[in-house]
Amino acid sequence: MQQDEVAARVRQVVDAAGVSAREFARRIVIDPSKLSRSLNGTRRFTAAELARIADIGAVDVGWLLGSAAGAAVTASPVRSASAPRPPVPSPEGGRPLQIVRETVRLIAERGFHAVRVADIAAACHTSTAAIHYHFPGRDELLEAAVRWCMDEDTRRRADATAGTRHAGDELRLLIELQTPRTEQQRRQWCVWLDLWAEAARSTTVGRLHGEYYRQWRGTVADVIRRGVEQGVFRPVDADGAALALTALIDGLASQALATEPDGRDDGVPGTGAQAMHDALIAHVDACLTAPTAD
Repeated sequence: MQQDEVAARVRQVVDAAGVSAREFARRIVIDPSKLSRSLNGTRRFTAAELARIADIGAVDVGWLLGSAAGAAVTASPVRSASAPRPPVPSPEGGRPLQIVRETVRLIAERGFHAVRVADIAAACHTSTAAIHYHFPGRDELLEAAVRWCMDEDTRRRADATAGTRHAGDELRLLIELQTPRTEQQRRQWCVWLDLWAEAARSTTVGRLHGEYYRQWRGTVADVIRRGVEQGVFRPVDADGAALALTALIDGLASQALATEPDGRDDGVPGTGAQAMHDALIAHVDACLTAPTAD
């Protein structure tokens, strides 16, 4: 089947899902630009991507490829050879997202290299073959886990700061979101610590890591820039200030994670989540906050 015909059928699945292309890309765990290029015919969908699209769209891979033979090539069970049906995500969000969520949870608990595909399959109550069907290798799975973490972190920040107009309040909200107080926040940071090490060894993860940090520093710089315009912050170099603040966040978080969740390290207070938060606020007050008139 011609590439443009495959793209047209995938586009039907996206339309039937009733979500934006960006949201659909999140559900099949690929870069939105890859989905866009594939739909425009300048890039081919991989077999694993078509498998994930078929899962989300509740269609057969063979239908996407235009023949029953296509289903056999990708080891897809035949569900329907007709046009796509409205998606019925089960488990929640579809199997690909479930696999990625459980992978992230296990990475946080054990570290990436200690997580076996069998562990992920057991957590998802499925087979290792089903994991490989959606993510053929560890590299694909790690890339998907990194991208999901990036998307979730960006979404969480956007939701928390929506409607906030005062730059000082928004920066403090961002700091609070980065402070590992809850189990979820600590788990998220544990994943990032593991991914930092992978980023130093993996070109793909390193690229994603760099992409995320450019976006994260850009967000902080934009808030600082608005704060300067509002007179809330001193007239500083926003990009330089964002680099310093995000680096301080990372360094303090690595120390906070080495403590007990209650903030104690061998019974000595001062290196936990609250200490991290206090140090970051003190940094903002000392280096960014504009002095008030008496």
